[in-house]
Formats: sequence, C-alpha cells, structure tokens
Amino acid sequence: MTSEPAVQASGLVKRYKSKTALDGVDLEVPRGTVHGLLGPNGAGKTTAVRILSTLTGADGGSARVAGFDVARQPREVRRRIGLTGQQTAVDDLMTARQNLVMFGRLFRLDKGAARRRADELLEIFGLAEAAGRAPKKFSGGMRRRLDLAASMILSPEVLFLDEPTTGLDPAGRREVWEAVRSMAASGTTVLLTTHYLDEADKLCDRISVIDQGRNYIEDTPAGMKRRIGDERLEIVAADPAELSALTDLVRRALSVEPSAEEAGASVSVPVADGVSALTAVAVEIRAAGIDVADIGLRRPTLDEAFLHLTAAAAKTPEETV
Repeated sequence: MTSEPAVQASGLVKRYKSKTALDGVDLEVPRGTVHGLLGPNGAGKTTAVRILSTLTGADGGSARVAGFDVARQPREVRRRIGLTGQQTAVDDLMTARQNLVMFGRLFRLDKGAARRRADELLEIFGLAEAAGRAPKKFSGGMRRRLDLAASMILSPEVLFLDEPTTGLDPAGRREVWEAVRSMAASGTTVLLTTHYLDEADKLCDRISVIDQGRNYIEDTPAGMKRRIGDERLEIVAADPAELSALTDLVRRALSVEPSAEEAGASVSVPVADGVSALTAVAVEIRAAGIDVADIGLRRPTLDEAFLHLTAAAAKTPEETV
C-alpha cells in the first residue's frame, strides 16, 4: 500500500477579483485519517475543498488527491473521491432507497448492483427501517446521513465533507458524527471543514487552522490544547467573603501565584500534576475550615486553543506556519 498522502497541497492560491480566498495554503492528509480544516466563516475552507475536489481551479500552487494531480488528472481524482456539500443533495419526493439506487445508477452501476449497494448503505448508516420513507419526513440528522450514504456509493478513497452538520440540532450532529466515524473506520480518508470546535475535537486525528486564506497551525486536537498550557485547578468559594483567604491558601500550598475572580468567587491556577495539586489544596482547605462550592481540574478547551493561537498568529504572521 502506498505511503503517499491521500491529500497533498502546496501553496494553494485562489483569487476572486480583488479578494484573495487562499493565500498559499499547504496541506497533507495521511491515508485513513480524519483531518479537519478549521476556521471561521470566510476563512477559505470551502474554497480549498472546491479546488481539491476539482470543482474549481487554483490560481497558484499544486495539489494531489488519491495520488493524482487535481489540475492535470481531474477525471482520475473524481473516480476516487466523494463530496458532501453544505446543502443536502437528496430528492425529497423519492424514498431513501430510491435515492441511493438513483445515485448508484448515475455512477453506472447496473440495477442489481445499485440495489444491493443501496441496501448495504441503508444498513451501515442506520436507515434500513426508514428505507421506504421520503427524506422530507426525516429529521435533519437522518437527511444528512442519507446524503453521506449517497456520497459513499462507490466507497471513495477520499471523502470531502464541507460543514456537514451546519444547522443540525445536537441529536442530529451526533448522528452525523457516528456516521463519519464509521466511514473512517472502514478506511476512507475524510477531510472535514467545520467552524464547530467541538466537532473537530471529537472527530479529527489532526487539525489545520486556517484564517484569511492562510495556514496558522496544524496539530492534533490534544496538541493544540497543550500549546496554551497545562490543565488548571479551579476552586469556587462557598462564601465570596472567603475568596481572599482561599487565594492565600492556594498560593502557600502550591508556591505559585493564582488568579482570583471576584465575580464568580473562584480561584484558578495552572498545574503540571493536577492530581497532586488538587490533593494538596484539598488537604489545606479542610485544615483551614474553608467551605468551597466546587473544586476540580479543567483542561483547556479547543475553543480556547483556537482563539489563543489565531490571535497570536494574527499579531506575528511572519512567525506562523
């Protein structure tokens, strides 16, 4: 099996009149992984997907998908990819099974093969019981799963998902996440664009953060969080009047300067060994007889990492990746 990345881009540039949508984006996605393109609306995520899926041409740079050049070998690329855009592509007047059979026929499967593949995908995506119903009667999550199933008719090597859960409620988003995990487990490489940080955190092996058409950082979700520091110990005083005493206690117990927030009557401090720090502070709190409403360890969220890293990169672009 080739070790060449499933998706590889170098210096991608795309301009629309006076607007630069992509300004030298680099990307490398190993085969069999889920890779997230993360960034705010207008960052250039959808433009990158359109170039990689051969829907539009780049004004500069190069890209290869599934081993083929997207500019010189677009037909070879298209034979090996699937694409799910921000809007579902299923027909509301046909049943779920009829939709999938239709897509199979469009991909030049014979009638028997199209029907067998439709039934396989309905089972895989948990839609077998709804096979005879029209998508207009589906929940948002079910419609999106049917859309994903349609993109998997030919078991693509690479699947592009452009903000697949936009507009879905929490239950619908979880349904789509499970479907994406199932596809990745079957060996399909997934490139996912999203501005939902919890989505990237739960689904992606690695994340590329882009904004204003440029790369800012690439790392694992855990690695991004580590970049802004260790976990924090947080204690909330039951009585706001004891906040000062609680702050002094944490300072003595850990020999570090904590942060105090009067509005929430809380004290927080970064810690390298969270369990030891929590134990030491808990012992001191008990000995001092201070009542606390809450005490616990909190790791940085991907939201915090994203805001921290993009803000830092925006201030010093020459130092960013």
